[in-house]
Amino acid sequence: MRDVYFQKMTPEGYQQIVDEIEALKRDRPSKIKQLQEARALGDLSENAEYSAAKRDLRHLESRLRYLNKQLQYAQIVKPQNDGKVDIGTTVELRFEDDDETETYHIVGKQEANVDEHKISFDSPIGRAIMHKPAGTTVKVTAPASSYEVTIKDVRM
Repeated sequence: MRDVYFQKMTPEGYQQIVDEIEALKRDRPSKIKQLQEARALGDLSENAEYSAAKRDLRHLESRLRYLNKQLQYAQIVKPQNDGKVDIGTTVELRFEDDDETETYHIVGKQEANVDEHKISFDSPIGRAIMHKPAGTTVKVTAPASSYEVTIKDVRM
């Protein structure tokens, strides 16, 4: 029997995928029309517009398949209100080496975006702090170095 791998994500991450699918579906008819218009121009072997339209439609269809797979294997995680770090919680961390404080939202792998302060539960720092309460100091082992962080606050 084959193991099924579920993608853990927040309800917000799930909704982002649903919204992107809807946007792509709305865009599909215009891509098909562009392909039909380019095909009508004649010789397909030397028709750059046809090749570009075909590539764009193929990319759109591929992205739709990928996103639908993401939804198919999605496991929406709602955090427990137990004061511990979990997917969907917001954590305030103090980096012990430079005494800097940062706030991050813990999300699924596909939702991670450091620029938006969203880190994956499966990143080195995410793995180190998961299921730990505020006040805990943990060692984070990253590919480039190791460092310590203290969990200052955990909130929903």
